[in-house]
Amino acid sequence: MGTENRFKMSRERLAELKEELEYLQTVREKEVAEQIKEARSFGDLSENSEYDEAKTEQGKLYSKIAEIKSLIENAEIVEVSTAAGVVGHGSHIRVRALDDGSEDEYSLVGSQEANPMEGMISSDSPFGRGLMGHKVGEVVTVEAPAGQFQYEIISVEN
Repeated sequence: MGTENRFKMSRERLAELKEELEYLQTVREKEVAEQIKEARSFGDLSENSEYDEAKTEQGKLYSKIAEIKSLIENAEIVEVSTAAGVVGHGSHIRVRALDDGSEDEYSLVGSQEANPMEGMISSDSPFGRGLMGHKVGEVVTVEAPAGQFQYEIISVEN
């Protein structure tokens, strides 16, 4: 398994994935099988759009199940940092950009939970890596594809 990618996530995210997998393999799989069975009863399969749609839905379902299984099998649980004032996984961070003085808040999360639009930044991103291990009051330089940016860490809550 050395070449497999590991997916960083919290215990909560892993539990959510297991719950979703259980639902897909039990409830949803039966629903799709019932759709296929019903569509078959309409007759000629070569001109049966309901059957085609149900089979497409089945393919999507099996693809989603395989994806979630892979995430679960390759999950790497990220422990939430408890060090006071030090940026780590699970930290809620407030930073000030030194170039324009703007302030933003972020939560540092595993790659599977990242959602930049909601302020949830992956610890694997350039920004997340740049902040990890730093303390309140420190100025950090973040290497990003668009260049270097400097931020002052205003607050850290773990």
